[in-house]
Amino acid sequence: MSADKVSVTRVIAATPDVLFAVVADPARHVEIDGSGTVKGSGGETVTRLSLGAKFGMSMRHGVPYKMVNEVVEFEDDRLIAWKPRLDGPGFIGTLMGAVIWRYSFEPVEGGTSVTETWDPTQSKMSWMLGLLGEQKSAQANMEKTLERLEHLVIPNPGAK
Repeated sequence: MSADKVSVTRVIAATPDVLFAVVADPARHVEIDGSGTVKGSGGETVTRLSLGAKFGMSMRHGVPYKMVNEVVEFEDDRLIAWKPRLDGPGFIGTLMGAVIWRYSFEPVEGGTSVTETWDPTQSKMSWMLGLLGEQKSAQANMEKTLERLEHLVIPNPGAK
């Protein structure tokens, strides 16, 4: 049993460029992370991601660890995806990485349809992620992430 892609979509009353700017700034990931595992950016300071950019993240899921991410898909204000790997020896880092995190931004009436996707299909550990049921937690965490993104760009969503 391997893990399948999981996507969550939310319409947010903001323009794609405003939303993309938050997601494309690694220093802001701690503000939007719905899982509670992102503790801060690490390594070189990159203020705006682009294709091929590498950025680090300090994480904690029980124990602290660091991830190194590389932007593997990029279309300004429309699409960004990165592939993380554990910051460690090559074999371990590669083995524990390759789950792609993807965000797409589509203008719609009333704002932007934002889709976050957790894509483990390239991971060597996809079978383990499937056994552990990581799709369910990924979905719940992404729902929280998109909610946090909305509250960050619209402090009182729904308020008149």
